[in-house]
Parts: sequence; C-alpha cells; structure tokens
Amino acid sequence: MTVGIVLTIVGYLFGSVSSAIIVCRALGLPDPRSGGSKNPGATNVLRLGGRKAGALTLAGDFLKGLLPVLLARALSDDGWVYAAVGVAAFLGHLYPLFFGFRGGKGVATGLGVLLGWSWLAALLTVATWLVVAMIFRISSVAALTAFLVAPAYVYWATGSTAMTVTMGVLTVLTFWRHRSNISGLISGREQAIARGKDEEAE
Repeated sequence: MTVGIVLTIVGYLFGSVSSAIIVCRALGLPDPRSGGSKNPGATNVLRLGGRKAGALTLAGDFLKGLLPVLLARALSDDGWVYAAVGVAAFLGHLYPLFFGFRGGKGVATGLGVLLGWSWLAALLTVATWLVVAMIFRISSVAALTAFLVAPAYVYWATGSTAMTVTMGVLTVLTFWRHRSNISGLISGREQAIARGKDEEAE
C-alpha cells in the first residue's frame, strides 16, 4: 500500500470525527442530529449550546481538514496526494464513518483543506465569504459564492492542476450539500444572518 493511499485513508478517518457530536456530548448538549436544524455543524451547535460550543465545533471542523493535508505535505511531495487527502477529509466530514454517515455541510472543513493547500487561496476565499455576507446577510449565499470562486483562487495562487481540479470537486460537493439552502433561496425562505434563522452553511 503506497504512502498516498495510506494518507488518503487517514484523511477520511480524520474527517469522520464529528466535532459537533463530540462537543455536544462533552458539554451535555442535545445530539445535533436530533436537535435544532438536525445538522451536525457549528451553526447548529451554536444554537444548541452557545458561543463556546459553536467555536469549539468550528475549530474542530477546520482542523480536521487542515491537519491531514499538512501531514500529507510533510510525507509526500506529490500534489495529487495533497489533493486526494483533502477530498478524503472533506468527504469524511460530509459522510462520517463513525457517526452513521450523517455529517455536516463542509464549509469549515473545506476551508481547513484549502489552507493546507494555499494560505493565499484560503485568505481570498474567506475574504469573499465576508464581503458577500456583509452585502447579502445570508450565510449560505456567502458560503456558496466563496466556494464557487475558490478554484480560480487555487489556480492563481498555486498553479496546481491537481489542487484546482480537486477544489472544483469540493465546490460541487458543497453545492450538493447545500441543495436545501438553494431551494430556500429560490423560494425566498432563506433568512438573513441578523435574524439568526438562516439555514446552516457548515
């Protein structure tokens, strides 16, 4: 078994560790899969347990995307390996092995993966999220817009075909996981961030 395959498996296992469920169990909060919006992500945990719980979940989701990619970079010089490990960690968050394959929507984990690939692309993606969120005040619109342009940022920052193509895969998966949000936007049901009722974009 090659190093790349081992690292990819490790990436998926890292991603499969649900920060939301672990934080909620540790703090005695309801299972995020059955409480609130039933989405095991940072926004739902924030609603169930407050800022501390939400921040811990966000940090955990971010790190489980970042750390496997950093490990891959330390052990391999192959861009396709970095790309595969990042996708594996992202898929682990979306479909976690340890928690019945019921995961979150991937934004924080995707940003962790992106930072592992390129700090500049990650910074530009976060900046895009912030600008769009300030203009439209809808979390899902900000997340979808940021991930839509992220492949271009990755290509500009790295010139890597492997990471650019893989970021495109992450973008497609993000849109798929946000299909309920997209439906809400079309029907006008998606609420503004200020109201605290927007659908999750985690």
